[in-house]
Amino acid sequence: VQLQASGGGLVQAGGSLRLFCAASGRSVSSYVMGWFRQAPGKEREFVGAINWRAGSTNYADFVKGRFTISRGAAENTVYLQMNSLKPEDTALYYCASGWGPIATMVRPERYEYWGQGTQVTVSS
Repeated sequence: VQLQASGGGLVQAGGSLRLFCAASGRSVSSYVMGWFRQAPGKEREFVGAINWRAGSTNYADFVKGRFTISRGAAENTVYLQMNSLKPEDTALYYCASGWGPIATMVRPERYEYWGQGTQVTVSS
């Protein structure tokens, strides 16, 4: 499975961005698609995930109410809608795919495939 993330950019605090992730090579409809982020000098952290087939989601506490993960119209695609962005949201954002109960899919090692990352920069 190859994953391609896109949609990052520079935005002012309070603004919005929508990230996109497309998987190819194999259907991921039975997979969990996750989003992680990593800021310089920090560990990669869980942002949220979606069970593509069921549509169920799970989010990190720090993004609840601000970020939303959804399935794309095409199979193997997901979106991360990010609203009310803060400077501390600045990071390289990655999409990943793996398999397991969505509540357990909060650690990077649970994921088998990773995209290359897309940079999100939020200015104050």
